[in-house]
Amino acid sequence: MKSPTPSYAGFYEASLASPVDFWTKQATKIAWYKAPVQTLTMNEKGFYRWFEGGTLNTCYLALDYHVEHGRSEQVALIYDSPVTKTVQKYTYAQLQLEVAKLAGALRQLGVEKGDCVVIYMPMVPEAAFAMLACARLGAVHSVVFGGFAPHELAIRIDDTRPKVVISASCGIEFERVIPYKPLLDDAIHLAQFKPPHCLILQRPQIHALMHAGRDVDFSTAVAQAEPVDCVPVDALDPLYVLYTSGTTGKPKGIVRDNGGHAVAMKFSMQYIYNIQPGDVYWAASDLGWAVGHSYIIYAPLIQGCTTILFEGKPVRTPDAGTFWRIISEHQVKVFFTAPTAFRAIRKEDPQAEFLQKYDLSCLQQLFVAGERCDPSTLKWLQEITNKPIIDHWWQTESGWPMIANMTGVELLPVKPGSATKPVCGFDVQILDEDGQPLNANHEGYVCLKLPLPPGCLPTLWNDDARFQESYLSKFPGYYFSGDGGYKDDDGYVYIMGRVDDVINVAGHRLSTGEMEEFVASHPAVAECAVVGIQDEMRGQRPVAFVVLKDGMAIDEPMIETQLVTLIREQIGAVAYFKSALIVKRLPKTRSGKILRKVMRQIADGESYNVPSTIDDPAILGEIAEKLQNRKIGKGFGEFAVI
Repeated sequence: MKSPTPSYAGFYEASLASPVDFWTKQATKIAWYKAPVQTLTMNEKGFYRWFEGGTLNTCYLALDYHVEHGRSEQVALIYDSPVTKTVQKYTYAQLQLEVAKLAGALRQLGVEKGDCVVIYMPMVPEAAFAMLACARLGAVHSVVFGGFAPHELAIRIDDTRPKVVISASCGIEFERVIPYKPLLDDAIHLAQFKPPHCLILQRPQIHALMHAGRDVDFSTAVAQAEPVDCVPVDALDPLYVLYTSGTTGKPKGIVRDNGGHAVAMKFSMQYIYNIQPGDVYWAASDLGWAVGHSYIIYAPLIQGCTTILFEGKPVRTPDAGTFWRIISEHQVKVFFTAPTAFRAIRKEDPQAEFLQKYDLSCLQQLFVAGERCDPSTLKWLQEITNKPIIDHWWQTESGWPMIANMTGVELLPVKPGSATKPVCGFDVQILDEDGQPLNANHEGYVCLKLPLPPGCLPTLWNDDARFQESYLSKFPGYYFSGDGGYKDDDGYVYIMGRVDDVINVAGHRLSTGEMEEFVASHPAVAECAVVGIQDEMRGQRPVAFVVLKDGMAIDEPMIETQLVTLIREQIGAVAYFKSALIVKRLPKTRSGKILRKVMRQIADGESYNVPSTIDDPAILGEIAEKLQNRKIGKGFGEFAVI
């Protein structure tokens, strides 16, 4: 019987009034090997930590616990791959065995508690096995999105220094087979650290060439391995490192601890998503992103649900009805994806004709996140599904929602453009430049009063100083989210977008600063600025404004093609970089600061103020003319298409 909960207001206020009591109670809902000694502590560097003294194992919570408590024959994981026309189901007992044997194979390759493993794989079951196998051993996994280019993978290899890299021979993008192994080989060549072993899954579409002495066949290694048991770890020990774009161009390694993470995952499934053990839950994301970690793997399995691993796209695999088909076929109760996916579906099927083919009576709620859900998309989804559409906001850093409609507590009215209200434990404040709270309906910096609740990043991988500088220094006593927004008179929070140079492309946070570094490396480029402009399909996309060196012949199409190729090679197609405009000069203040915000406002068709400190206001006219001639930007009529 589900225990009664107070109203949202009462539940939320209790979490802020006495966080230790609140989270001590929630921590009793997971199976510890040893219960925590203290719920909330502060270490010698002034960073808050949760559940010190407790020991547990996240893989045990996700698999073994359920096998021991009557769920061994329940389906734990459904692999649905329209690109390979495959559906596979794994019970909790089957998944436990697969993971235990892979953990045994990793141990044979020298992986032990505290070691790092990099996972660079497509959306296949073995990627999920790999994450859980690392957790089983107490090893730290770092999943790298398969769309990233070798340069990005090399950075992550150098930062984590993995004992093993787990990869596959290929991925599949629509009907195109993408070889992964050459990308991995290039990354290892670029990296200073050379991993001792690579465990390679040979998929039937492509057979990868293996390097003798380093590369090991995945299937053979697992077949020969003995299953291993879960290794107890400390609550404060890291479970994984997940890299997110930083404003300096160097990715930040977000650390997720075992104890706080497990408690937060369990809490969120019950109180945010209103999901009970045995329910089917689907997050249509990639394992390389925070959603994939939290809501494809860990939270659903810790809660005892059935989760879906989807290898495909919202459209053209085979059509715009793929999502509806999966929801109906697998009886999904709660679905979660990014607004970008629905914009793609709406473009190809504006009347939702494909949806009419499927029975969605099983679906109770549909969640969106990863970027702001525009009111038009929200309204369309409400009309075609007649289901509650729940926008919510969180970050890689938080690991779980910070602002949401807590549907397992009380379903609040939806307001288009708002992610609703703060989640328990998150004291969300809107601050001005001086760090003072703003009144309702005044836009400022979205910050969270410390301590953050369990599950949020305790620090950055091997970089406490950058953690302090990036998140805690701007407003002492607060976590600085990097987003701007406001609260309305009812306390609903509206997130309006990034205030730094990290942009959100289809739910993927990417650094324009890093893109600028690569654009500037072109021998013809003297200076450049990359800004994120509005994009109807992806939320944002990058556009470069480029000043050429004196004496260079201006062949704009050729230079643009070269720069597009450069970004694709260095970052990957995920950046969706396709426009580089040659300009005579960049708009700057007299002190030399490039007016990126004004350039973005021009492209987005927004009103803007010409700063009194600008060195030459006429430059803005040139920027506007360039955008208009190329029909780039919302202000000039161009939107991207998938």
